[in-house]
Amino acid sequence: MDPYSLVTRNAVEVVTDDELRVLLSKDKKRVYAGYEPSGEIHLGHLVTVNKLIDLKEAGFEVVVLLADLHAFLNRKGTMEQVGELAEYNKRCFEGLGLRDVEFVLGSELQLSPDYQLMVLRLSQQITLNRAKRSMDEVGRNMDAPTVSQMIYPIMQMVDIARLRVDAAVGGIDQRKIHMLAREHLLNIGYPAPVCIHTPILNGLDGKKMSSSSGNYISVADSIEEIEKKCQKAFCPPECEENPILQIFQYHIFPRAGAITVKRPAKFGGDREFLRFEDLEEAYRKGEIHPLDLKKTAGIYLADVLSCVREYV
Repeated sequence: MDPYSLVTRNAVEVVTDDELRVLLSKDKKRVYAGYEPSGEIHLGHLVTVNKLIDLKEAGFEVVVLLADLHAFLNRKGTMEQVGELAEYNKRCFEGLGLRDVEFVLGSELQLSPDYQLMVLRLSQQITLNRAKRSMDEVGRNMDAPTVSQMIYPIMQMVDIARLRVDAAVGGIDQRKIHMLAREHLLNIGYPAPVCIHTPILNGLDGKKMSSSSGNYISVADSIEEIEKKCQKAFCPPECEENPILQIFQYHIFPRAGAITVKRPAKFGGDREFLRFEDLEEAYRKGEIHPLDLKKTAGIYLADVLSCVREYV
């Protein structure tokens, strides 16, 4: 697959396409994604991890920011708690194949005088309302935001500058923060980053994926747990917003390349699919039963995640 196709596959938006094409022509190019340390790395994180692996294969230097200070500001735990989780999360990312990349702990970057001065300079340019709007999709308890959460997006902008990256990867919920960075980094002498946005996938119940809802698959789940969760997952006849089809599109096909749906001869026998689009079309036509789809997803996903269990 050519570099442009690798970078853009399974992305919902690139800002801007023309800038990306110019960036791809350069010999040296850097991209980053930031992750708030959390207890469980799950399929939601894996979407951007897969994208970073694509970018690495396309010739980018990859930087992973373990954003412990951001997690603290966003009320995710004490500095001690998020610090311990950061190291565990790093091991999970490496197990998923994100190796030979640069890992940066947020607090080691973000507490320097130069960094903090840049945060203060940008804070003079950005209104409180604009900062709050940028956090609407990613902040916790935004009905009553804290001052710390208003600092959060400004720090994310400074991360881009101080890490010297040309591009930023994040879920589409990061879009408002990225657009803020594209607008205001120019004012302090830094180029606007290319922004590559991935989709926010549904949880196994078809609703928003959430740790509190328990509707996700963790990379630490056992084979039995993964297969059981897939079997119980919501899998409507429709293809749109179908969490099982999303697992195939964003997790299985990018890593497995091709899949086989195994069935008894009386139910049509085995079916091999080389592309996600062909599987989706067969399911749309009713040629693949939801139970067969869920069973196949569980088998392949358990295999995809086996590298993490063995590594961590």
